[in-house]
Amino acid sequence: MKGRIELLLLGTLLAAVVGWFGSAAAWAEGGAGVVSTPVRLPAFVPQSARPPGASPYDDGPSPVVFPEQSIPLRFNHAKHVQGLGVSCTTCHSGAKTSQKSADSLLPPATRCDGCHGTNHRNTSAVTTDEPRPLGQCSFCHNGYDPKRPQVVARVHVPKPNLKFSHAKHVMGARMPCASCHGKVESLTLATRDQLPRMKQCVTCHVLGSSDAGNVNAALPAKRARPSGACPTCHLTQPSGLLTTSFGSGKMLPPPWLNDAGHGSDFIERHKRVAGDDSKFCATCHQERFCVGCHDGNVRPRRIHPNDFLSQHAMAARQNNPRCTSCHQQQSFCLTCHQRSGVAMSGPVGNFENRGRFHPPKSVWTDGGRGPAHHAWEAERNLNACVSCHQERDCAMCHATRSAGGRGPNLGGMGQGVNPHPVGFASGCQDALRQNARPCLTCHVPSDPELLKCR
Repeated sequence: MKGRIELLLLGTLLAAVVGWFGSAAAWAEGGAGVVSTPVRLPAFVPQSARPPGASPYDDGPSPVVFPEQSIPLRFNHAKHVQGLGVSCTTCHSGAKTSQKSADSLLPPATRCDGCHGTNHRNTSAVTTDEPRPLGQCSFCHNGYDPKRPQVVARVHVPKPNLKFSHAKHVMGARMPCASCHGKVESLTLATRDQLPRMKQCVTCHVLGSSDAGNVNAALPAKRARPSGACPTCHLTQPSGLLTTSFGSGKMLPPPWLNDAGHGSDFIERHKRVAGDDSKFCATCHQERFCVGCHDGNVRPRRIHPNDFLSQHAMAARQNNPRCTSCHQQQSFCLTCHQRSGVAMSGPVGNFENRGRFHPPKSVWTDGGRGPAHHAWEAERNLNACVSCHQERDCAMCHATRSAGGRGPNLGGMGQGVNPHPVGFASGCQDALRQNARPCLTCHVPSDPELLKCR
């Protein structure tokens, strides 16, 4: 068994070596045997020729941003660039002025006519005065059949799902073509593997930056760096969110970007990514996307730990705004407390030994004003109090006997407990003048205590 495994590994290695040398021979022969489909294996494209930011074993650029291409041509970049001295912009002259990624920058067939002795002005009736193979259709077009001269496999290069201006990079920033496309001059046919990688883009477009400026990272420091905001390069919806669904698939963040790779384990990791930078998530998702899972309608609630029911009182008393991002105090909190019997209202609110929300009466209301007294809690986080109580609950004790928690028409039930701090009477005139409404909650207009502040 061991010998068979070793033999299998040896055969695989020999096949890879033979394939590599076969490709190298094809380069040396000027394009013979060049494949017409996108080359995806690193053995066929040396790492030294791949674009900056490409790892030795990546699968090329994003197939969603740059959809698959069909290039049924035989072409030798090395022959043209290194052998004949042809520059990139000689054939791809449109790159100098192109401001949209949708622009086709492939050279027209008529640009080949001067050297190959062909005439492509009428593509349905191409002619040639060159008897050598150099001028024959099969020299450049893979699979060409002279018996079917009208059938020529078409080049199909879909528009990328991206915003990009070649003019700003090539002419404005004077960036060399190799900074995005690698050493194309050392290859035969260049495929989508030579398209830029996002890792290289973010070396200039600093993530999180919204500054606009020149795209050349080598510019003096006083020049602003280009914006690193996602909509700078990625397509957006009218709402401002990034467009993530295309005909070529769904665009997802790569694993190296904020550890946000949407793999099989992301449902367990996403809480850390969202907690570190929720704005990053908001470039693609609205808050309702999160609520769709965490409100319990779509999936069970998993935002809280299993024992959160016994601990949530501490989080609520911290006046944490995260609670109100999902829960409403007057509905969610109150109804739950009513059902559990820890609220003054509700069918079980007055049952004995049914549960207690506040500390004992001796501490919560009767004792001295300490950290456990309700006065401190109300001053520190009144929102937590009003999630269960209405204003009349406070007035039952703090209103004067003439006003009362049930109002003067019911005879007045106020206990006259003074809620004001020491020395309040010396400045009550200003409080009454600014807003009399809080005063009238506990005092009637004819209250002698109120008349002292007029």
